[in-house]
Amino acid sequence: MQKTLHSVKTFLQSARFKKFAKRLGFFILGCITLIVIASGALSFYFDRNKTEIIAKINTKINENINGKFHIGDFQYKFLTGFPNFTLALKDVEIKDNQWHIHKHTLLKTNEIEVRLNVWSLLKKEINIRKILINDAQIYVYKAENGYSNANIFKSKKKKTPKSKSKTETIINQVDLNKVHFTLDNRVGHKLFDFDVAGLKSKVRYDGDNWQTDVFLNTQINSLAFNTVHGSFAKQKRLKGTLAVSFDAEKEKIDVKTENLKIGEDSFDIVAFFNVAKGNSLFGINIGTRILWQNASNLLSGNISSKLNRFDLKKPIDVNCDIKGDLNVEGDPKIVVQALIKDNELNIPDGLITDCNFKGIFTNNFKPKAGFDDANSAVILTNFSGSYLNVPLKIPRLSINNLEKPLATGLLSSDFDVNRLNEMSNDKWINFTEGHATANLKFQFDIVDLYINKPRFIGNVNIANTSFHFIPKNIHAEKVNVQLDFTQQALLIKKIAYKHKKNTIFIEGKIDNFLNLYYDAPEKMVVNWKIYCPNIDVKQFLGVMASSKKQKVAKTTKKPTVSNQLRTVIEKCSVVIDIKADKINYNKLTATNTTATLQMLNSKLVIKNGSLQTSGGSVAFNTEISPSGKNFAFRSSAQVTRVDIAGFLKSFNNFGVQSFSPDNIRGKLSSSANVTCFINSNGELITNSTRGNLTFKVSQGALINFEPIMKVGKFAFPFRDVKNITFSDLSGDFKLRGEQIDVNKLTISSSVLNMDAKGIYSFGRGTNIAMTIPLRNSKNDAQLATQAERDAVREKGIVLHLVAVDVDGKMKIKRGKKEK
Repeated sequence: MQKTLHSVKTFLQSARFKKFAKRLGFFILGCITLIVIASGALSFYFDRNKTEIIAKINTKINENINGKFHIGDFQYKFLTGFPNFTLALKDVEIKDNQWHIHKHTLLKTNEIEVRLNVWSLLKKEINIRKILINDAQIYVYKAENGYSNANIFKSKKKKTPKSKSKTETIINQVDLNKVHFTLDNRVGHKLFDFDVAGLKSKVRYDGDNWQTDVFLNTQINSLAFNTVHGSFAKQKRLKGTLAVSFDAEKEKIDVKTENLKIGEDSFDIVAFFNVAKGNSLFGINIGTRILWQNASNLLSGNISSKLNRFDLKKPIDVNCDIKGDLNVEGDPKIVVQALIKDNELNIPDGLITDCNFKGIFTNNFKPKAGFDDANSAVILTNFSGSYLNVPLKIPRLSINNLEKPLATGLLSSDFDVNRLNEMSNDKWINFTEGHATANLKFQFDIVDLYINKPRFIGNVNIANTSFHFIPKNIHAEKVNVQLDFTQQALLIKKIAYKHKKNTIFIEGKIDNFLNLYYDAPEKMVVNWKIYCPNIDVKQFLGVMASSKKQKVAKTTKKPTVSNQLRTVIEKCSVVIDIKADKINYNKLTATNTTATLQMLNSKLVIKNGSLQTSGGSVAFNTEISPSGKNFAFRSSAQVTRVDIAGFLKSFNNFGVQSFSPDNIRGKLSSSANVTCFINSNGELITNSTRGNLTFKVSQGALINFEPIMKVGKFAFPFRDVKNITFSDLSGDFKLRGEQIDVNKLTISSSVLNMDAKGIYSFGRGTNIAMTIPLRNSKNDAQLATQAERDAVREKGIVLHLVAVDVDGKMKIKRGKKEK
């Protein structure tokens, strides 16, 4: 190494090297001197031929334009752009011949720097190598009649073999700095407006074809394909390099760029523009990975105003294809495709998590129907996600007509029903178990981007669900439901409801369901067919209890699905055809029960009811409705030959305390039209009964009945008043709560016959007049006819007694009824 360094040092100090260095220095100095002399000569030449050069530039440019080219001043820039001749044109303006009509100057700039080829200049020819435009305004205008100030350039004459050999004026490079560019197309209502901070382009020619790489740094003020709808990428910075080429034969410009910055996001763009006369078709394809909100803000206002109501948490892959005609009015054709994977989608109705789908937007859904909102559509395919924790799958969703959006598609879901609890903000129902599957064809309007009035055709199956219906305090266990939605009706099948000791099998139908559900729930009639092997009525009285009215603050927020469903449940009418093998109510056991029930606004109406109980039958019509904390009960009934003791026990002896069902035997037939109140436990409220009652007891017996025993103690000491059999026991009563008007009471017994009339009270105010023949009627039942029995009924001594209330105790007195 030291040997090599010594050799180099020796060479640099040698006379040979010093001689070479001296000659090299003279050569460099000579070149510099030559450049200075040449520049001086060019300057001298410019000064001597200044007027002629400017005249040639003006002539050359004006020969090729239909308008006026004006230069305010000019100067030669010494050594700038050497070896080219650099001329700076000051205060340049280019106007077309119709400027006085539209007042839009094609070009106005403080300075245009033109670099001319020296050798061409010496031959007195103009060959422009580079143009630099600084601090300029370029305004390309196209009027409604199709005229454009850009048509200022005259068309070239066809070349002849002779002319081909001549030198032509070409421009090799263009640089723009601080240029405001505007393209105002009034024919198509298009406005492109850019503040170009910098543009550099060096053109490579191949005959009439050319290529260039354009470095661009600009602010987008307007990129409006339809000024009515607004600008794309408004107020965004655009920066990058574009590969631009021109094909003279096709008269088309192609543009391609990668990683072009628009705002903070990068884009890959491929575009073409036809520039032939009468052909202004263009196409732009844009690809990127971008956040939803960033992409939405790049679109025109009519689109972004809708898309901004949605959001995706993670970036998405997007491809946008724009095709149109710059000379055609209205929007171009726009197709946007996006691929979403494992994302979160915010929609006006809520949040969809674990979201996956392919989305397509087009403003030309029906070909040849135009490019506008009415013919726009959003199409989602292979959609999957979870809405309020409920998984959804939609193979295809189409939202057509963005002026009045209508969504259609197919939906499937498979989930545990306790996930539905998250849908109920007011917590009116709570599911604890069960599984649901759904396969539905749906359609719904979109109003202000909210889902409105969804309609379904298909089926929903729910298995083994248990829930608590909070407003009615109802607990249901192991319920199975099958729902079939059709155009004409909702069919409810195979509901198996189990609650405590009760099992109910239900099928239902709701005609015109899809229309009435939203528009007139009060007109909706739910038709049920119910079969009950066994049911306890008291356990179901809570179904009819009034829901507690909750004070809800006034709000303009759209009603939720949960609120709508609750409203329908509360307003609709329910008609039930019921059949029960066995019904229990308190101590009453009924079999073979049939009835038609109607529920409206928590009111229960029972029509054509019939049942068998206590050895007989009962036919009835009933209404039960909530009244505060209790229930108002109204019924008309026909009782036929029921065991009177068992029947009275079933109804707690209707509140009568003066005797018990153990005091009476026989078969009761009765006709009643009564009202009363029942508490929430299903118990009759004492003294609440009103109405009319007639009855007749056959094969009757009265055992240890205290009022009769009191009378018999004094009047019939030798007769068996503890065990009285009846050949006739009938009555006609009017029930008035605590008191009963005894319009007629006829007793024909083995001890005596008695007729009674007056007022019987469960509290105070008893006043009953009794007519009692004293003769022994033991053998009257053996008489053959009723006429014979009536003939002997009041023979002998007849006792008139009255049972009255004295200080809260019943007293028997001789005499007639007191007023």
